[in-house]
Amino acid sequence: MQQATEETKSQTHLARVQTLLGSGTLQQIAKMVNSLRPVEIARLLESSPPPSRKVVWDLVDKDVIGEVLEELPEDIQGNFIRDLDAEQLVELTEGLETDDVVDILQQLPEKVTQEVLAAMSDQDRNRVETVLAYDEDTAGGLTNTDTITIRPRFTLDVVLRYLRRHVELPPSTDALIVVNRKDQYLGLLPLAKLLTSDPNTTVREVMVTDTNAIQANLPDHEVAKLFEQNDWISAPVVDEQGKLLGRITIDDVVDVIREGADHSLMSLAGLDEEEDTFAPVMRTIPRRAIWLGINLLTAILASAVISLFQESLDKVVALAILMPVVASMGGVAGSQTLTVVIRGMAIGNIGFSNMNWLLSRELGVGLLNGCLWAIVMGGLVSLWFSDITLAFIIAAAMVINLVTAAAAGTLLPLLLKKMHIDPALAGGVTLTTVTDVIGFMAFLGLATYFYA
Repeated sequence: MQQATEETKSQTHLARVQTLLGSGTLQQIAKMVNSLRPVEIARLLESSPPPSRKVVWDLVDKDVIGEVLEELPEDIQGNFIRDLDAEQLVELTEGLETDDVVDILQQLPEKVTQEVLAAMSDQDRNRVETVLAYDEDTAGGLTNTDTITIRPRFTLDVVLRYLRRHVELPPSTDALIVVNRKDQYLGLLPLAKLLTSDPNTTVREVMVTDTNAIQANLPDHEVAKLFEQNDWISAPVVDEQGKLLGRITIDDVVDVIREGADHSLMSLAGLDEEEDTFAPVMRTIPRRAIWLGINLLTAILASAVISLFQESLDKVVALAILMPVVASMGGVAGSQTLTVVIRGMAIGNIGFSNMNWLLSRELGVGLLNGCLWAIVMGGLVSLWFSDITLAFIIAAAMVINLVTAAAAGTLLPLLLKKMHIDPALAGGVTLTTVTDVIGFMAFLGLATYFYA
């Protein structure tokens, strides 16, 4: 319900902007846009076609433009920041969390990034360079260096007085991080314990030491699993020597989960998860053309298999009518298995150790479903064409193709992953090729044998 409300509000704001663009003044649009929260402005920009987007962006108040930028997808971010110089970028990123600044800088050419870093204060530059040293899809790349650290020897009363000197705590602070003099991670002091324990107690006595810090080189999807399993709001991140780098907060993990879901969805169509809905034609064409070309090659392969049985097709016209049925059933069955396996791999439930059981299960499902629908289709074909032989042929071909689809849908993702190819991206095209080729081969091969 909340999501639906946000989407409705976004479309209402967009409709109002479009109306004002047609009949209002820029002053009216600016007043309307800057009355929104940064996240709402970002959704408005994301929903706007490029001409309107540029107008709205130029009218956003400079005080919130950085917060708006961090809410935008990378593709749209890149369109705006490429036109800015180093001083403008420093001003724009001022006040943003370290990981958000790093996300912006990673989209810039190396020369521009160095110019921006040189224009920063020493403290900000050191923080950003610490995170820039790690890949963006690792825990280090997600790290925010804005943390509050304390030493174990202090009493809770001293810690409370220290906290009162801060104007505000960093967002999503649910615990203070305990470190030694070398900044090595020792444990956590939850705020709940700080507030409810005896003020004369030392940090060492009440701190939590059974929560391990996250290693900086851990992949981001593994970080997301840890947050899910432990219900964390934030977690400390350390380097190879155990030195504290900063922390990861739940909002960054939500972004990782969302991006993973977007990746899986868009990859099924061979698209980039950061694809801008309103990207220009000339930028959209290359991204889609590549996979259309690959799909064309696989279609040609399937057509080549069909051409091997041209004589059978010439003799029995019904074969051409029924061919799509076999291929379609195999494609759907394979997609069902493929989706289950890719999801299982994504959440860490599937590996080589339990693959044999899963393969047996999917083969059983494919065989039983194949027999069920083979009987149904065989009955229809015998009534439709009054040909028992043709009914047997299509029934057998369907069973063969559904079993093949189950095997391919189970094994292909693991094989592609072992070859360092994204299963979500290449699995669908590869599976379609297998089910089409095997389906046509089984159907037309059996027909050639029985009608020879």
